[in-house]
Amino acid sequence: MAIDEDRLNEFVGRFANDLGAVFHAATILVGDRLGLYAAMADGEPVRPSDLAARTGCDERYLTEWLSAQAASGYAEYDAENETFRLTEEQAFALTSPDNPLFAPGGMQVAASTIADVELIADAIRTGGGVDWGEHNHNLFPGTNRFFRPNYIGNLVDSWLPALDGVVAELETGALVADIGCGYGSSTILMAEAFPQSTFVGSDPHGPSVDAARAAAKDASVADRCRFEVASATSFSGEGYDLVTSFDCLHDMGDPIAAADYVRSRLSDQGTWLIVEPFAQDRLEDNLNPVGRIFYSASTLICIPCSRSQEVGMAMGAQAGEARTRSVVEKGGFTRFRRVAETPFNAVYEARP
Repeated sequence: MAIDEDRLNEFVGRFANDLGAVFHAATILVGDRLGLYAAMADGEPVRPSDLAARTGCDERYLTEWLSAQAASGYAEYDAENETFRLTEEQAFALTSPDNPLFAPGGMQVAASTIADVELIADAIRTGGGVDWGEHNHNLFPGTNRFFRPNYIGNLVDSWLPALDGVVAELETGALVADIGCGYGSSTILMAEAFPQSTFVGSDPHGPSVDAARAAAKDASVADRCRFEVASATSFSGEGYDLVTSFDCLHDMGDPIAAADYVRSRLSDQGTWLIVEPFAQDRLEDNLNPVGRIFYSASTLICIPCSRSQEVGMAMGAQAGEARTRSVVEKGGFTRFRRVAETPFNAVYEARP
């Protein structure tokens, strides 16, 4: 076999970059867990001894940790003064879980997949599935921390206003079902924004529902926002003005049955808001950094989740608009359109 040295070196460079990224991911989670980034959020230059004094952590460890952050571009290093600092942009992305981009959340999800390698390898070998609740414990809070900032930045200000007439209904008092709600962040954000409306969040994962109930109580919306353990084909209630599903349709074993059930639970003039990972319809158009994230996550999380359920359709996280439309229309909806998008999400409106 003839080896092209230039192409080999190019691949080795890519591998070195990826290996560094995987190792660095753990240092991000350590920094998040110990409050190291938060202690540097003021942007002031620090030496390891300064950061040790601020956090109570060991100076020698912090010397290495800070060096790793500088080598990865997650902090700046001043060689003359031997100090480290976070830029405003780095602090923005690393210290506040309410910012539209919060990097540690995504890294927490990624960490869970490393812990689940044997579990996923067995599923791939046998064609079986892995239920959401079987994954490493980091997946559940990590998923919430990864998606919640995006919902904060877009749900109330952009996505809901893109739907025909929905905001006016929410302002006067609508009945809303949020299926696959996880920790309830999307449900609670809507409840906070529209105090005249009533919200029912549902998810098949019991511990996530418990977390959602606690979060609703903390946000003082529990009186208008209840949660139940239920799937997308069994959630309670009917006559909903709005049903929402955030980054979960592709995880379902039978998304067509879910679409049919959603249609049966809507009022005659009701709307289904579907938010899915952003993707083009053709594989070759998704071979980019965002596609890399979602194809990998789909292999390790989304496909196994779908395969663990009845039918196991396994849409995948890069289903694209055409496949999503097909599922929705097979579920009995007659109107479907894309109403918004971000680098990470495509937003659809479906009506009976």
